Amino acid sequence: MESIVKRILVVEDSPAYLQLMRQALESRGYTILTAGDGEQALEQARLHRPDLILLDVVLPRMNGYQVCRQLKNESGMKEIPIVMVSSKTQEFDRYWGLKQGADGYITKPFEPLALVAEVESRL
Repeated sequence: MESIVKRILVVEDSPAYLQLMRQALESRGYTILTAGDGEQALEQARLHRPDLILLDVVLPRMNGYQVCRQLKNESGMKEIPIVMVSSKTQEFDRYWGLKQGADGYITKPFEPLALVAEVESRL
């Protein structure tokens, strides 16, 4: 029986973090889709229906909290796990992300193996 390749949408405007996440996840066999801002994130999510979304909080055009809230309010999208990935480390930031519907919250900088573990626990 063949395993189904999982698609992960990585929403990140930092090329360095995008590359780090891509390498960590592609090495585990995941297919990576990317978006560099909030508007692109919504377009990609609606078009591709990924299995999981890694979502930066601080983004151009629309922040991650807004993207998360919008996706979690759309039928067919609310079941997709969203993990916020942010340099915002205050407890309020984590609280607000989870309040908007995020399923998890990872702070930057992070260890690649911790990111992979979070992804695998959500899938």
